[in-house]
Amino acid sequence: MSLEYRLDAFEGPLDLLLLLIEKNKVDIYDIPIAEICDQYMEYVTALESERDLETLSDFLVMASTLLDLKAKMLLPREEDENGEEIDPRKELVERLIEYQEYKMMAKQLKEYFFESEGAFFREQELPKEVREYVPDLDLSELLEGVSPEKLRDVFTMVMRRQEDKIDPVRSSFGNIEKDPVRISDKLVGLLRFGREKKRFSFRKLLEHQHTKADIIVTFLACLELIHVGQIYAKQDEQFGEIEIVWNDECDHELTIEEIEQYD
Repeated sequence: MSLEYRLDAFEGPLDLLLLLIEKNKVDIYDIPIAEICDQYMEYVTALESERDLETLSDFLVMASTLLDLKAKMLLPREEDENGEEIDPRKELVERLIEYQEYKMMAKQLKEYFFESEGAFFREQELPKEVREYVPDLDLSELLEGVSPEKLRDVFTMVMRRQEDKIDPVRSSFGNIEKDPVRISDKLVGLLRFGREKKRFSFRKLLEHQHTKADIIVTFLACLELIHVGQIYAKQDEQFGEIEIVWNDECDHELTIEEIEQYD
């Protein structure tokens, strides 16, 4: 007594093969070619009256491939250079697995598409002062004599000194977690320090930081204040000390609301 299978809709020959493998509950790496080939031919015969010749040609090409594999499975196996038998089904299995992966990715992307339809993003809102602010600054004058490479060299030197301070014995005991370093706090501290000192060493500023995170966030805060024109970096001579100078003529000093937006 033969079993009859009624398959769902399929798109092409590889899709039909995967459905047959799933319905027969066989291992894709060990396809019973004779059985699958016979079932495949039955469906191709039924398709002749439903599909146009151009579409049917793809199924006929796969049918010839299956018939060729069916014949090869009856013959003695060829061996590779290592003396191992060559499975004639290997190329077909690789094509099926690749097609299956693409189907799964397409399904996942489709789900993401439908999920995104229920998401709405609020338009960006900036304070009126920020939208209207146009910095009247010439960065070439502020950074005259100072290059990003020189700032990087100072930063690298301080980081190395910070690493040299690590005790190899105590460091193995573990770390005590502390609150994260916020750039807004560093901006407030730098504004207060710069307004008071007016001029200070960039290197010493970084050396007084306690951790790598403090150094990195302080460095970023300096760059941001240079960007808005509140401070500028100055170097009197080549390879000399880089100094941070407070700019009393800055047209716009950061407000607390603007600083909090950096976190």
